[in-house]
Amino acid sequence: MQQATHTPHLPHSEKHFEASESVRDIVIGMSDGLTVPFALAAGLSGTVDSTSIIVVAGFAEIVAGSIAMGLGGYLAARTDRDHYLSELDRERRETIELPDKERDEVADVFRGYGMSEQDIAPVVNAIASDQKRWVDFMMRFELGLEEPDPKRARNSAITIAVSYIVGGMVPLAPYMFFKDSAQALTFSVAVTLVALFVFGFVKGRLTGIPPWRGGLQTCFIGGLASAAAYGLARLIGK
Repeated sequence: MQQATHTPHLPHSEKHFEASESVRDIVIGMSDGLTVPFALAAGLSGTVDSTSIIVVAGFAEIVAGSIAMGLGGYLAARTDRDHYLSELDRERRETIELPDKERDEVADVFRGYGMSEQDIAPVVNAIASDQKRWVDFMMRFELGLEEPDPKRARNSAITIAVSYIVGGMVPLAPYMFFKDSAQALTFSVAVTLVALFVFGFVKGRLTGIPPWRGGLQTCFIGGLASAAAYGLARLIGK
């Protein structure tokens, strides 16, 4: 009697990208760092012949931009943490002052999954028997809030600021090596468009967007910003 052979079952795996907070900060800082100084340098190239003036203006913009972007990231992260702590304090008070209402809110979560009242009751009792577990449950499943990293604000500010500086140096670098602004602009456009495409390509791979589309979109947006600034500067200069 021939024995049936069974093909081993391969576990099903799904690939999901969960952009870490650091990756999001790098994307924010790098994208603005590549486009804003690029647009500024291109705009000045339309009216200024000396690259030294463009370099000084570019450095000033990078410093100011990195500080502003970093501060924005810091305040955003602090706001998220302050909001979380405020909601946490409120939930703690409500489990003490309004326990019946809070227990019913726990039950509502499971009712949303179609569970019967008979099955819900022991689950609610188990959760409500420990206040910390009770509050954690309400924060996560009622409010959809996760506890932020205490160092998130500082790390966000540093990551965004450094990413902005790195991105900003790309379009500004050619102006440090060429005295003629038109020649420097040509090289700046070339290296920045390549950098924008590579950045968009990598970002697309990380976020699930088709990499080529992500690269072309980022390249187009940066090119459009610099072209608008250059054209406006030329128009005003006349």
